[in-house]
Amino acid sequence: MNNILLLNRWGFPVQRTKWGGIADDCFRGSGFFRIGEQNGVFWLVDPDGGRFLSKGVNTVRFDQDHVGNTDLVPYAEACRAKYGSSHVWRAAIADRLASWKFNTLGCWSDELVANAGSSLLATTPTTALGATFRLHRRDEIFPDVFDPGFSAHIRESANDHCAMRRNDPGLLGTFIDNELYWSPDWRGADELLTLFLNLPSHRPGRVAAILRLQEHYREFSQFNAVWRTLARSWEELSRIGHIDAPFFRMPPGGLNDALETKANLANPAREAFSADCDAFAAVVAERYFEMCVSAIRVVDPNHLVIGSRFGYQPQPNVIAAAGRYLDVISFNCYDFDASRVIDAYAATGKPCLISEFSFRGDDAGLPNTSGAGPRVASQTERAQCFERYVTAALRKPNVVGYHWFEHADQPAQGRFDGENSNFGTVTIEDSVYDELTETMTRVNGTAEQIHAHAATADIRRS
Repeated sequence: MNNILLLNRWGFPVQRTKWGGIADDCFRGSGFFRIGEQNGVFWLVDPDGGRFLSKGVNTVRFDQDHVGNTDLVPYAEACRAKYGSSHVWRAAIADRLASWKFNTLGCWSDELVANAGSSLLATTPTTALGATFRLHRRDEIFPDVFDPGFSAHIRESANDHCAMRRNDPGLLGTFIDNELYWSPDWRGADELLTLFLNLPSHRPGRVAAILRLQEHYREFSQFNAVWRTLARSWEELSRIGHIDAPFFRMPPGGLNDALETKANLANPAREAFSADCDAFAAVVAERYFEMCVSAIRVVDPNHLVIGSRFGYQPQPNVIAAAGRYLDVISFNCYDFDASRVIDAYAATGKPCLISEFSFRGDDAGLPNTSGAGPRVASQTERAQCFERYVTAALRKPNVVGYHWFEHADQPAQGRFDGENSNFGTVTIEDSVYDELTETMTRVNGTAEQIHAHAATADIRRS
């Protein structure tokens, strides 16, 4: 394994804190992780004042991935035979991650790994505030943030998950949720507005959606000229069982934005529909982020709130709302290059964390037929893709970390949702992918050096 050694401007080895941050007196420690900025570049600042980038791996756990909905956990069976116990496994895996120059346990990891090895690892748990309310209600795709029960639920859930961690220096920050549905994406073509309009008639979210349309349109006829419903009045609209969207929009971002703009210019009714959807999404996002961040900070004022792990780039007004309340905006991005997506989130002026990315190799002997992101031919290409992706991301001034999905490969038979891919740093038998992890070690070891020049690099490219 390569031994990465950074040198300062005088040629001496760079000193690191016990958390892995660079100890160069740029920042002062506060006892907890916080945000810092130097020369136009964002950093995390570790509890001891170290200049820190969060280099993480998701799902670091002994019991990773049951086969389907069975009790079979192949990775745990292999590790039990190899290590003898989960206690011994934790220590070995903590040291192995540290040897690859990772410093953070990503989402869904066993937090006991953090202190099990010779080096400390930061933790990034999720509270799933909105998701657990949505699952509780069952008839929602997105949590009804207008429901009085939502406020009570997130306060109770934040207290249950965050209060006990409020004095933990190793907690980097808390994720609110994971991949909530904000706009059309791979899961469907619905808008938040149509989802709320089609809640049961008594639900607060449906009432709120209709009320906001009433406030915008002076007359029902003006509304119906755009939406073309079967109703003849606002009262009748509130009783209709299902309201169909008059138009469908493409997922936000990239070329789709230009195509949407062109389509709206050609059709004023479509433009009005788009404006209705965007305005309502902004209201929902404002309410969601304000309430959730407040609920967490009431019980834990010491730690960062690091976002809701956007699964797909939402509309700009949703991103803007996130930026008003979050300390860090987190997002999952399975492209070959995250630069364009980073720019969309960085427009808020807030630091960004890539909370999930990966590449799958077709030479690993796994089906790779279910799971997100690019497939490449070999482990050599996986390693090359990691280096290109992370290096490009580190050249963005707002990026403060990146978390690889995930620690071990998925079962060939498929996990609970059918995913069966080569996402791991290790096989399901816990054998290391050498090319990938050697590249990870080298890139992780020089990440701060790359990122320190991010502002200059970004200006050169613009």
